[in-house]
Amino acid sequence: MSTLLELRDVCLRGRQDQRLDHVSLSVCTGETVALLGPSGAGKSSLLAVANGSLKPESGEVLLHGSPLRQRPRHERRRIGTLWQELRLVEELTVAQNINSGALGRRSLLWALVNLLWPLEQRSCLRCLQQAGLETNLINRSVTSLSGGQRQRVALARLFRQRPELVLADEPLSSLDPALVDELLSTLLRSSPLDAFDTLPSATVICLHRPDLIDRFDRVIGLRKGQVVIDAPSHQVSDQELQALYASAQ
Repeated sequence: MSTLLELRDVCLRGRQDQRLDHVSLSVCTGETVALLGPSGAGKSSLLAVANGSLKPESGEVLLHGSPLRQRPRHERRRIGTLWQELRLVEELTVAQNINSGALGRRSLLWALVNLLWPLEQRSCLRCLQQAGLETNLINRSVTSLSGGQRQRVALARLFRQRPELVLADEPLSSLDPALVDELLSTLLRSSPLDAFDTLPSATVICLHRPDLIDRFDRVIGLRKGQVVIDAPSHQVSDQELQALYASAQ
């Protein structure tokens, strides 16, 4: 497998201590990675650095071997992020929010017209269905949706983007337990639905559920901004997981 994403000796300072402390790791094509750690361990910061939305104070972030920040914007959109706070545009409809995932492949004129009337609704409907939502929501304002529905709109937007690498920050935290398996299967590309027109090469999901690591190829554990676990999921012991979270007490 080739290296898709690489962090080399990345440091990011917080208000009181290091949010990321000399973090080095790589993600290869075809990998599914569970990112674990107690609250404040640096998981969200790591995802933000990995997708280029946060610039590290030192170190490098490489995509396919070249610096991420030197790549043109349309190439950086090959990384798709599902944020915990979703980052939907409240003033827009469901379809318009889904279409924002396609902006990296469309012109400025297309984006402006989409603000007046959502374009390519057939593609939006397909993504909506694959995210598990009713098609009659397509022209609803996102402000009228429940928390679970909003999360699925964000997932449909991710499908519309067709990313090569998916980074997801606690995507299961506000879902009904009955929906967790379905969403995780889709994100890990094991769903029977062909959710992505082009399947992502790798997926990194920040989890608060260590019991789900057997669904992943690999586990990365963060504690106090440092990587303390980096191993195939089947090699990570219960004792290591307990130590990872006990350190936060």
